[in-house]
Amino acid sequence: MMKMSRNLIWLAALLLLTAGEANAAVLASVDRVSVELNESFTLKLTVDVNLDTEPDISVLDADFVVHSRSQMSNTTVINGEVTKSRTWTYTLMARRAGTLMIPPIAVGNESSNVVEINVAPQSTAVPGQADIFITAEVDGTDTFVQAQLLYTVRTYRAVSTRQPRWSEPSYTGVESLIHMIGDEKNYEAQLDGKVYNVSERVYAFFPQESGDLMIAPARFEARVLRDGRITGRKVFQSDAVAVSVKPIPPPPADYPDAAWFPATAVQLQQEWSRELDDLPAGEPVTRHVSIVAAGQLHTQIPSLDAVVPAGVRVYPDKPEFRTVAATDGLRAFRRDQYALIGSSAGTVELPEITLPWWSLEDGEWKVATLPAAMLTITPSAVAPVETAATEQQDIPAGEAETVVVESAFWRYVSGGMLVAWMLTAIGWYQSTKPKRVREPKEPAPPPPHKLQAKFLKQARKAARAGDSAGVKSNVLEWGRIQWPDESPRSVGEIARRVSMPLSVELENMCQASYGPEGRDWDGE
Repeated sequence: MMKMSRNLIWLAALLLLTAGEANAAVLASVDRVSVELNESFTLKLTVDVNLDTEPDISVLDADFVVHSRSQMSNTTVINGEVTKSRTWTYTLMARRAGTLMIPPIAVGNESSNVVEINVAPQSTAVPGQADIFITAEVDGTDTFVQAQLLYTVRTYRAVSTRQPRWSEPSYTGVESLIHMIGDEKNYEAQLDGKVYNVSERVYAFFPQESGDLMIAPARFEARVLRDGRITGRKVFQSDAVAVSVKPIPPPPADYPDAAWFPATAVQLQQEWSRELDDLPAGEPVTRHVSIVAAGQLHTQIPSLDAVVPAGVRVYPDKPEFRTVAATDGLRAFRRDQYALIGSSAGTVELPEITLPWWSLEDGEWKVATLPAAMLTITPSAVAPVETAATEQQDIPAGEAETVVVESAFWRYVSGGMLVAWMLTAIGWYQSTKPKRVREPKEPAPPPPHKLQAKFLKQARKAARAGDSAGVKSNVLEWGRIQWPDESPRSVGEIARRVSMPLSVELENMCQASYGPEGRDWDGE
C-alpha cells in the first residue's frame, strides 16, 4: 500500500511537471549553470509555434554580453499531426561574478522562465603559471605622425584548445592605418619550467594625426581541453596599450620645403646602363635611382626632384613601388628610371640628389645623398647632313644665273615625273592585288580596374542576398587581380591583408561558414 501511494505521488508530480512544460509558451535553458567570468555559455529560447517575432534580449544587457546568435525552425509530423517550433540560440558571457539571473525574455505576448547561473571569478594565475595567457606590447610608448609603430601580440598555451580564434587589433583615438607584418609565427617557449606553444602576430600601426592612440586589449577565444573534458568557450585578453602620437616637427633649416618622411633607415642607390665617360651625342643612357626606407610604406616615399642641366634632355619613366615585410617591420622601395640624352659634345655635371628624412631612432633630421655625376658627351659617330654651298667662281653674272634657273627647272620636272610614275605603279599594284577579307579582331580584354569593379559589384549584390558563396568567389577573383604575384588562396588570407572593418566582416563570414557553431552571417 505504501509503495502504491509513493508511485501515485511520483506520477502526480510528473504529470504536473509535464503539464507545466506543455503550457509554457517560451522555454529558456542554458548548457551549463556554473561558469567562470571569462567563459561563455549558451542560452536557448524555444517556442512551440513557428513565430516571426524576435525575442527582446535587451533585458540581458545589464549582466551579460551577447557574442553571437542563431535560430532554427523545426517541423515534425507524427500520425498526420504537424508540430512546429522555433529555437533561438545565444552565446553569452557574464559581465560580473556572482549568482546572476537571466530574467524573463519576451517573445511577442509571452515570456520565458527565469534561469539562475553561478559565475565564478576569473583565474588569477599570473603569466608563466596560467595555462593560457596573452600579451601585447609596442616598441615605444610615443611616436610621430605617419611613423611605424610595431604592435606584437603573443598567445601562450600550455594546454590543448579547440576552435581557437584571435581578434584583430582595434583602437580608439587618432586615426591609424594597420598592416599585419608577414604571417603568424608559431614556436615553443619555456616559462618557470612550463612549456608553452606560442603564436605571435606583429602589426604595424601608422597614426595619421597627433594625439592619443588607445589600442584595445588583444583577445583570444577557445574551448580548453583539460582532463579529457572540453570547457565552454573561454576568452583571454591582454592589457590595453596607450601611445602618445607627436605632431610633425618643422623641416630642417637647409631644406625648408622638405616633405615629412619618418623612417628608421633610408638609403639612396643608383645604377647606369653604360659608362659615363664616353656617351655619343644623341644616344640615351638610362639612370636607375632607388630609395629603400625601413619602417615605412611605399606610399609615403616622396618623389625626387633631380635637376638636369642645359644640354641634356631627360625622359622619365613610370616609377615602381613595393612594400615587403622584414624583421624590423615593413620596408618600402621606390625605383625611378630616367633616359638622359646629351645634345652636344662636352662635359656635363649632374648635381647631387638629396632626400631629407626624419630618423626615428635618433629623433632628428638627416639627409640621404647621391653624389654628383659627370657625363662626358662625345661627338656622334653619324656624320651630320650638311647643305653644300656652291662655290662662287669667276663667271659672268648672266651665265651663272642661266645655269641655276635651268638646273632648278629640270630638277622639278624630273621629280614630278618620278612621283607620277610611282603613283601609277602603286595604283596598278593595288588593282591587281587580291582582296583579303579582314577577319574580325577579338575585343581587347577589359583593364584590371574595370574587372575589379565588376567583381566588387557582384560581391555586394551577393552580400545583400545573403549568398556567402557568391561573396567568396567574387572577393577571391578581386584578390587575384589586386595581388597578381601573391594571389590569395582563401577569404581568410584576404582578411589578413585588408584593413578594418572589412577584415572583421570577412572573418565573421568565414566563421559562419566553417565554424562548428553554425553562426548566422549578416550580408548587409
